[in-house]
Amino acid sequence: MKVINFMGQRKLALAFSLILLTIAAVSLATRQLNWGLDFTGGTLVEVNYSETADLNGIRETLETEGYAGAIVVSFGTDRDVLIRLPQGYSDSQGAELLTRLQNAYDGTVELRRIEFVGPQVGDELREQGGLAMLLALGLVMLYIAFRFQLKFAVGAVVALIHDVIVVLGFFSVTGMEFDLTVLAALLAVIGYSLNDTIVVSDRIRENFRKIRKADPVEVINISLTETLGRTLVTSLTTMLVLMALALFGGEMINAFAVALLVGVFIGTYSSIYVAANALLMMGVSKEDLMIPVREGAEQEDLMP
Repeated sequence: MKVINFMGQRKLALAFSLILLTIAAVSLATRQLNWGLDFTGGTLVEVNYSETADLNGIRETLETEGYAGAIVVSFGTDRDVLIRLPQGYSDSQGAELLTRLQNAYDGTVELRRIEFVGPQVGDELREQGGLAMLLALGLVMLYIAFRFQLKFAVGAVVALIHDVIVVLGFFSVTGMEFDLTVLAALLAVIGYSLNDTIVVSDRIRENFRKIRKADPVEVINISLTETLGRTLVTSLTTMLVLMALALFGGEMINAFAVALLVGVFIGTYSSIYVAANALLMMGVSKEDLMIPVREGAEQEDLMP
């Protein structure tokens, strides 16, 4: 087996990561996120058309009628339409929306549901979502510190924080709407990236104990080479499914699929370069992973 010199490019990878994190941080500080209705509050209206709905025509009608900032997406079938009105529209204005749509349509428009999300609920969701991510990262660090070693835990959490910031930065730079489905995708990215990192960490620990005459860089290169096939197969098959969802899944799950697509890509990269690079920067060695000898074991071995 030919060992790939992954760590030979670790300085270049570190520079690339720093550039990504800087762009994400600057964008999040200046542009922030394009918060969806779930977080900002507003009115949600679901209607059903008797025939295929013309989304562009509906958008033009709403703009003409003065519903600024309305978001129109297909929901389920091509006759079901979901309309999101930003904060500032009352329940009565949301109900009047049906009349205006009916006047602009020859067939029948049926109201399926109308919901109002207050800004207080949106603030609570934003706060609870952030706490959920912090709790997930904390529990991950505790598990890996217990399962492997503290340096591995720090490396894994650094990689996870790297992935979360990059995905958030992507949504900030592109201006895509950040709603609850994207938050769910972000938590899924943490789980996916963690799984990849644990597989790599397990092989690194195993090789540190097995390969006696090799420095840490060589051990990590061997470990990454041995797990590369599994990593690529898992990532590529997952990304193929996510690409299909992003292209053909409809507008309702488009942001969810895109968030996972970016997260899986950057998570694969971070499990190879960020986590392993962090281990080398912290000076991981064979001594960190040696199995402690039980007191009295040496004396027992010397007894006849």
